[in-house]
Order: sequence, then C-alpha cells, then structure tokens
Amino acid sequence: MPLPRTVARNLTQREERAVAKGSGTKADPWMLKTPPGTSEYMMWIDEASDPPAIVCQVGGTQLKYDKRAIDDLHAMLKAHGGWMDLGGADEQKEAAAGTVEAWGRSADNPVGGWYGLKKGLRGRFGVYMPPLMEALGLAELTHESKNNRMRGK
Repeated sequence: MPLPRTVARNLTQREERAVAKGSGTKADPWMLKTPPGTSEYMMWIDEASDPPAIVCQVGGTQLKYDKRAIDDLHAMLKAHGGWMDLGGADEQKEAAAGTVEAWGRSADNPVGGWYGLKKGLRGRFGVYMPPLMEALGLAELTHESKNNRMRGK
C-alpha cells in the first residue's frame, strides 16, 4: 500500500534536510535550514581562524563556533544515548537545563564554556549546529514547528 501523499511529502522534505548541499568551504558553503525548516542559513569551516571555526551566516549576521563543536557534540550525544531537546537561546538568555544549547555553553563541556566565539553572538548553538550535524550524518533531528530534539548516530 503506498504512503499517503502528505506522509510521502514530509519524508521527502526530511530527506532533503538531511543532505548537505555544499562542501563546507567559504566558496561552497553548506546550505542549511533551521530544524522547523522556516529559515535558511549557510555554514562553512574557516581553518585559518584561531581556533579553527565553523562560520554561520544568517542573513547579515555572522556567528562563529569552535570547530571542535562537531566532534565534541557528536561524542556527547552518543554518550547521552537518547533524544535531547535543542533549547536554542540567545547569549543574553538563560538556556534550559539539559538541552543542547545549555551543553554548548556549560563549564562541564570539553572546552569549559562557550563554543560560540563572538561575544554577544555566542548563543543559538542549539538552533544552528544540529542541522549541520544532521547534514554531516552524525545525528538525527526532529523537524517540528517547535520543541525539536536530536540524538547521535
């Protein structure tokens, strides 16, 4: 029996999100969407930065995260074992406990604090890093309108 059209369409949209478009360089950045699929943004690796950085271009705003975040977040998710809420929040706001966002700024993570590198723009780790992790094949991500979660692969 074939899948209902809406289910098939949703599966296709999820498959599209899970494929990285681009090679991750400034000339050919990864083209990503936020977990609900409502906003597009670009990411690329800047190896020349000190420390090497993941650059996240969202419209006219540029955020930077320590490149270690990819491997460290993957290891944390694998150790966690199950689904984890994303909990994206700006730097000036408190991150909900037990979320990817809270871990990305915790003194208990491998860098001992913020993975975000630009003061004032260090937050939103739980918004922009999960789709990259999914596109790289390192995590699964839910794509609801809100309250999304992820788990390591």
